[in-house]
Amino acid sequence: MPSVSAHAAVTLAAHVDHVFGVMGNGNAYFLDALARQTSATFTAVRHESGAVVAADAFHRASGRLAAATTTYGAGFTNTLTALAEAVQAHVPLVLVVGDEPTSGPRPWDVDQIAMASAVGARTYTVGRADAAATTLIAVEHALTYRVPTVLAIPYDVATVDAGPVPTVPPPRLPEPLAPRGPFAEASVRDVASALSRAHRPLLLAGRGAWLSGAGTVLGAIADATGALTVTTALGRGVFPRPEFDLGVAGGFGAEGAMALVRQADVAVVVGASLNQFTMRFGELFAPGTRVYQVDVAPAATHPHVGGYVRGDAATVAAAVLAGIDRATPSGWRESVDVNAARRYEPGAATAPDGRLDPRSAAARIAELLPADRVVVSDGGHFIAWANMYWPVASPDRMIMVGTAFQAIGLGFSSVLGAALARPDSTVVLTTGDGGGLMALADLESAVRVARGRGLAVVWNDSAYGAEIHVYGRKGLTREPMLIPGVDFAGLASAVGAHGVAVRSLDDLDELASWAARPAAERPFLLLDLTVSPAVVAPYQEEIVRANS
Repeated sequence: MPSVSAHAAVTLAAHVDHVFGVMGNGNAYFLDALARQTSATFTAVRHESGAVVAADAFHRASGRLAAATTTYGAGFTNTLTALAEAVQAHVPLVLVVGDEPTSGPRPWDVDQIAMASAVGARTYTVGRADAAATTLIAVEHALTYRVPTVLAIPYDVATVDAGPVPTVPPPRLPEPLAPRGPFAEASVRDVASALSRAHRPLLLAGRGAWLSGAGTVLGAIADATGALTVTTALGRGVFPRPEFDLGVAGGFGAEGAMALVRQADVAVVVGASLNQFTMRFGELFAPGTRVYQVDVAPAATHPHVGGYVRGDAATVAAAVLAGIDRATPSGWRESVDVNAARRYEPGAATAPDGRLDPRSAAARIAELLPADRVVVSDGGHFIAWANMYWPVASPDRMIMVGTAFQAIGLGFSSVLGAALARPDSTVVLTTGDGGGLMALADLESAVRVARGRGLAVVWNDSAYGAEIHVYGRKGLTREPMLIPGVDFAGLASAVGAHGVAVRSLDDLDELASWAARPAAERPFLLLDLTVSPAVVAPYQEEIVRANS
């Protein structure tokens, strides 16, 4: 008869096609049932944190429900940083774990429910009579609230016979949130009226706008009003007219583009939380700009917002478009040179210290990367270079796992999820030497899974760059901020990749040769860039000023 583990595996596999994880005592029977009784694919990683990270990246690149699995105890505690990141980033994910027996904890057991709760994830524990139903509830919770859930299988019930696996209904999900009532409807009319009267209208969209499918209607609003557009780092590509798009808002934005943003008299922000980085620590908009926000949060998420509409981005945008009363567009966007405004500083070939200038390296890499690409980013000072210099086609092609929780060391395992979600695209990892060393366990996983469709760029400045630029300037001791020189090219070669030490821009010709070959004929490529720690990203300068 099917076991409790089989009930969980079969029910979960009805909603996911990939599961990432590490086998252990607590999830061995779940994985056996997954392999023998379902069509879901299991991909092994080498560290439990990487299981959650790979699943996270899989969701961000595909939009589908993600799944990961680990054993109990130490296997579970290893996931907590990645789990916290997924919570903060609103990633629907089911993490299947072993747990202590129903008879009580053993010496190596910990209170996993409390730990999951501490980072914002709810736990559902299966039993003999309800394993399938409980699994479905975990799936519904993850999809409804866009948050990870933990599905726990107590050790002593994992193999208990549970009878035939029942047929469970599909998850019941809520309808998109629409503004209802006279107050909400008046707020929508206020936004439409402000855009209709604006001389310099601006639309700012984030990942929430992409998730709701609001891009087309937002483009229609921009056309009707003559608005310039701009996005968050996770919303790039939402708007359909790139010729009028200023790029990324905030610290990753070009100075000319951000100057135009400050000229806006009306700004409507859709599906973006307006965090401190997007808002340039309060300096994004000029004091006279009327700022409206559309989001699903209970209230406006920044004090500069003057009008707020709670609702699904696409639903509200459609209502705003219907309410716009304007004979001709403002003409603002045709009066400015958008291309010139969004141009970044090209940088020199080398910095004064003789090492590579990361700006010129990033610009050269952008010229050589395959057009059909997904960029995955670890956290650290270097995140600016990909966000500033490497364009992507849509928000699901720029995946920043770690930034929501301000974590580093989640890079290499991100490659797996993106590669399996986008099997025809090249996956490009951008990581630092600090985060790269922390994530080293899953370098092998990235090489094994992505193969010739995978490429890693390591910004190797022999330091924890963010700490150098913030705390080194304050005179704090620098030794803990430094990293001895590491041969990442050699490390990559040891696990079957092609590692290239990049010391000059000419060394990047190896990337051109690699990109010219068919994916099936090339290995995973790792570029170990020796870059100058003296070149500071603009967003980091903003952080320094904010902390002064």
